[in-house]
Amino acid sequence: QVQLVESGGGLVQAGGSLRLSCAASGRTFSSYAMGWFRQGPGKAREFVAAITRSGSSTYYADSVKGRFAISRDNAKNTVYLQMNSLKPEDTAVYYCAAERLSSTIVVHTRDGQYDYWGQGTQVTVSS
Repeated sequence: QVQLVESGGGLVQAGGSLRLSCAASGRTFSSYAMGWFRQGPGKAREFVAAITRSGSSTYYADSVKGRFAISRDNAKNTVYLQMNSLKPEDTAVYYCAAERLSSTIVVHTRDGQYDYWGQGTQVTVSS
């Protein structure tokens, strides 16, 4: 069982930056690939970014590529999402998710493939 707690959301002007954190419980954090998803108002939940168990590889949705960066610190059981050049369309509730994987090089982009979810943190970008 893994519990995930996101933090770092808030209100920011367009062009600004935020850094989200997701702290995980347990002693097997490095066994999980991690992902960030988001759900905007009236929209379905969508993939944002993912990172492999060791942090050696990352993958991004086209809409955030070049602006967002996912990273992890396995010693601190934490995954981060650095968000730069924010746009109003980035407004959403952001969720972190964990998928237990034996592979060290695979990440997934479909939310149904993840085993555990945080409660979400609101990000609002004003124009």
